[in-house]
Amino acid sequence: MARRKQADRIDEGIGTRRHAINIETMKVFCHVAREQSFSRGATASGITQSAATQCVRRIEEHLRTQLIDRRKRPLILTRAGQLCYREFRRIVEIYDALVDQLQAEQREIGGTIDVAAIYSVGLHGLGTCMQQFLRSYPRAKVQLEYRRPDEVYDAVETGRAHLGLVSYPQARPGLTVIPLRAERMVLACCPDHPLAARHAVPLSAVSGQPMITFDRDLPIRRDIDRQLRRRDVKVEVAMEFDNIETIKQAVEIGAGISILPEPTVCKEVRMGTLAAVRFTDCDLRRPIGAIHRERMTITPTLSKFLELLKEMPLDTLDDTPAHDPPSQAPKAATGDSGSTAETDRCATPNGGEDSP
Repeated sequence: MARRKQADRIDEGIGTRRHAINIETMKVFCHVAREQSFSRGATASGITQSAATQCVRRIEEHLRTQLIDRRKRPLILTRAGQLCYREFRRIVEIYDALVDQLQAEQREIGGTIDVAAIYSVGLHGLGTCMQQFLRSYPRAKVQLEYRRPDEVYDAVETGRAHLGLVSYPQARPGLTVIPLRAERMVLACCPDHPLAARHAVPLSAVSGQPMITFDRDLPIRRDIDRQLRRRDVKVEVAMEFDNIETIKQAVEIGAGISILPEPTVCKEVRMGTLAAVRFTDCDLRRPIGAIHRERMTITPTLSKFLELLKEMPLDTLDDTPAHDPPSQAPKAATGDSGSTAETDRCATPNGGEDSP
């Protein structure tokens, strides 16, 4: 029934050549173009495949040009179709922004925000932020999808997501980067490891240790390796993974130590399955940022969501009661404790992508 009503609204707009194109038909065409499929585009529009096919055909008749090459699978846009997709999407975004602004004038923040995030950002703190946002604005909806870093960029660039959340955000043509926070990197080890007893250690403390680290092609790995080289610290790479959760599991069973973002290990420190130790001489940070299309209109709803993301508090060891390691008592503070050690800020790469 819902699809029939949607189809009826579309038919009202394409019943005559004079009114062959309206906002609803533009949305249908954009869904078909984005999905490169009439069936998936129809599903995204909430109508039947037949209605979506007729909608696109009547737009082509109205404009007197072919927009989609139906001989190819997946569907391919013609040059005219690419132009229409770009401009229709812009018009739809302006219309949606207008509706949001009118709702904001009436003190109603509503509408849907599509967010694509890498796993490590989405799993640590984002859920709390979304709950707070939805409590504050019950008429709004946030659709969150976890994706690999390259898929996050693709989703934003193609319009499948309004907002992308990534680490080491990369400036690309047509994209805007909004810095959100910088997460302190800490030494992570199992609770019975000798280093777990220390309040803080220099980076040289990891020398000769078996290291569970990130894959070589990830910027977070390059950043860590750069700091190790600067201090002539050599480690034994025991395992390499492309995601933080697997690295933590390997560290928990005592396969080695690692260097990880502090917010991602606080839960395990509270549970007593990991220990985390800060560095005295290296302020290594993982930058987190949001990305969106440069020409995209920032709606009041999206603006409120971004404000909340910027204000989202970080989970840190300062708020986490540490578990005493079973085999060793903490040593007295020395020059390694951080009280007198000179601290320098580690450089972070300007671009790239972190693990999911």
